Order: sequence, then structure tokens, then C-alpha cells
Amino acid sequence: MSILVVGSVALDSIQTPFGKVREALGGSATYFSVAARLYHQPVHLVAVVGTDFPQAHLDSFRSFNIDIAGLQVAEGQTFRWSGRYDYDLNTAETLDTQLNVFASFHPQLPEEYRDAEYVFLANIDPVLQLEVLSQIRQPKLTVLDTMNYWISYRKDALTEAISAVDIVLINEAEARQYANTFSLVRAANKILSLGPRALVVKKGEYGAMLFSRDLDPRQGCFFAPAYPLEKINDPTGAGDSFAGGFMGHLAASKYAPPQAKGQMADVIRRAIVHGSVVASYTVEDFGVNRLRTMTLEDVTNRYSDFKRFTYFEPVCPVADGCERLAAMGGWTR
Repeated sequence: MSILVVGSVALDSIQTPFGKVREALGGSATYFSVAARLYHQPVHLVAVVGTDFPQAHLDSFRSFNIDIAGLQVAEGQTFRWSGRYDYDLNTAETLDTQLNVFASFHPQLPEEYRDAEYVFLANIDPVLQLEVLSQIRQPKLTVLDTMNYWISYRKDALTEAISAVDIVLINEAEARQYANTFSLVRAANKILSLGPRALVVKKGEYGAMLFSRDLDPRQGCFFAPAYPLEKINDPTGAGDSFAGGFMGHLAASKYAPPQAKGQMADVIRRAIVHGSVVASYTVEDFGVNRLRTMTLEDVTNRYSDFKRFTYFEPVCPVADGCERLAAMGGWTR
């Protein structure tokens, strides 16, 4: 089983109320791959950096056992992003974006990457996402992420890319923007009508929601909250590390889209919880620092917490007397 990610590798400068970092290792492909390698190795990374990219960051990728044979080094400067968060950590204020070598990036997959079974198209130009799909032979699962810029300026290409993948990841505001509707359910139905088997809507500090066309209407939705944290240092990369945990679990489970309706429910739901768990660790420190030290045992512990604090008793019909609920103090006649 192999995982391929195509996206950005960047140098991030970040300010939050809890501290700041300068030119830290970042980018969508970085967060995804460092998260996904917890579940499955190797992860094949395709991106571009400049000749100024620090050797220490290349060594970090190798220490994570991330395959960077597809990491292009182009003459020039590496993609840089600078941003600031206030106490509303759901919203980043972009201070500076320098695309540099990323502006002319066209992903060229090494021959051995073209047989990748699990393909994640991180947040890049949908034209490039389509280029990647044209180079992959027979993937078991393809997943796409996107953002508001591409919805505004590359919607036709994005629509084509969405129609070509199995699962779409998108945040709530972007889903509404794409479908031009206030209703998240209507937006989900519109996106699913294009062809994906499932849609995962990221809701930041409020968790994530699944919509699936493989299930009947009562089973077609699933919601997982975010993990309740006392302190968040840096939310940068939370969505990409969510995707890494999500797809890492699917690859470890040897998941492939089912042929029969209703078969995808359990594994996709578990994958969403895994994504939420990994993202909860990511935001505890700046950049990928927390992901460097976390283990699958950490994931298992928080996964158990999710199960505990999202469980509740089923409805008890009045005709049954509700003895159990009454004994628990949760219901009286």
C-alpha cells in the first residue's frame, strides 16, 4: 500500500497570541505527509522548493521516513507564507504570500509513484490536480482538498477535478461558496451530484461532518466534534494534518470505495475521528513540532476519549417503561 501527496512545501512565519515562529517548515504536503506517516510508510511527497530550502528540513523529511524523491528543487526561492491569528483562531490574517518557485510548479511524478494506491491532492490549482490524476495508473482511492481562491478563479477546472475523485475535503464556508447556497446540506448534495462518493466538511474548532451518497438519507451524515483543548498555540496545518490522519487510517485499513451501497459507513467514520485526533495534536504547538513527537499510542488514547464523550443512550420508548433511563436519573415519567 502506498500513499502519494501532491501539494506545497513552504516556509511559514506565524504569529498567534501565544507566540511566533519564523520560516518554520510548513505547506499542505508537509502537514499531510508528517501526519499520514504515523499510519503508513512510506509516504511519497511531490512538491517544489527553491535552492534556498534548508538542509535541516530535508533531513526532517528523511527522519520521518517520508519519500522525497518527488520533491523538485528549482532555481530560486521557496514558497513563503506569513500569517497572524488573533483570539479567533479559526481565521488567519495573511500578511504576506510569496509563491516564488511554486508559481511555476508542474508536478512530475517519478515512475514508481504512478502506481500509488492512495492519492491525496492537497490544496493546489485544480489544473495541477488534474495533471496528477492523468499520471496515476490505477489508484484505489483519490481524495481532493481545495480552497476559496480556486472556487473564485478556477471553478470550471475545480468542478472537473471534483468529478474525477472519490472523496472531497472542503471547509464549511467553501462548500457554501461553491454551491452558492446558505444550506450546508444543499451544498453537500450539489457537490456529491458531481460524482464523488463522499464529502468531508471541515468545521475548524467545531469538528468535521461527513456526507455520503453511498448511504440512505438517515445514515448519509456523520458528525465528529473537535477535541476539547484548553490551549491552542497554532492552528496552521490543522486541516492538512486532519487529511493525513484521515487518509492514513484509510490506507492502513486497506480501504477502497465499496461496490455496494452502505458499505463505507464505519471505516469512513473512524477515519474522520482519526483525522480529528491528529489535528488536535497539531494545534498544540507551532508548525509540525507536535507531530514530530506524537505516536500512534497518543492517537489511540484520544480516539478512546472521542468514543467516550460522544456516546449517549438510545431513545427509550415510553411503552418500555424506561426503567434503565429512570434508574440513571436521565428520564422520568
